[in-house]
Amino acid sequence: MKLYSLSFVMLLVVTGSDQALAQAQPFVPSDFTVPTLYENDYFRIRTLTVNDVVKDYDAVMSSLDHLQGVFGPNSTWPSSDLSFEQDLIDLGWHQKEFQIRSTFAYTVVSLDEERVLGCIYINPTNKGDFDADITMWVRADVVEEGYDVILFETVSDWVSETWPFQKPGYPGRTIDWDQWLSL
Repeated sequence: MKLYSLSFVMLLVVTGSDQALAQAQPFVPSDFTVPTLYENDYFRIRTLTVNDVVKDYDAVMSSLDHLQGVFGPNSTWPSSDLSFEQDLIDLGWHQKEFQIRSTFAYTVVSLDEERVLGCIYINPTNKGDFDADITMWVRADVVEEGYDVILFETVSDWVSETWPFQKPGYPGRTIDWDQWLSL
């Protein structure tokens, strides 16, 4: 009985999230096949799951200062007190949202799968006439190698060629955060 109650509470939290309520229609059409894998000469982009927690946690914690503000000037993620367990919960949350097609989180890994290089988040938005809010990050130690620029260019091309969005927003990249937040 307790397991049932816990499942019910989790369902209420997911259903009650601001993102879920903001969606008047499905985020992507029901006949759209959501990509689960994309690869180029630099990295592999694949669905983020709880199985990535060890490498994800390393990427996040080794890049704390670099990642501050990646989700906007008021974002407090990641903080130095982020625990391994909390990262696991976050990844589980992202995995479930992907399964129910409400948001889509991807890990960016080296081609040999040895390291997480970053992440991509494709979320619904009600900002202006944008139909998606796309954010991404790379770990600090690959920025000088150009991976942030390569990832942004790769994702921009991938989204325009593959995804059903007419006007995706890239806050902090193609639109500055102050402008995005004022929409």
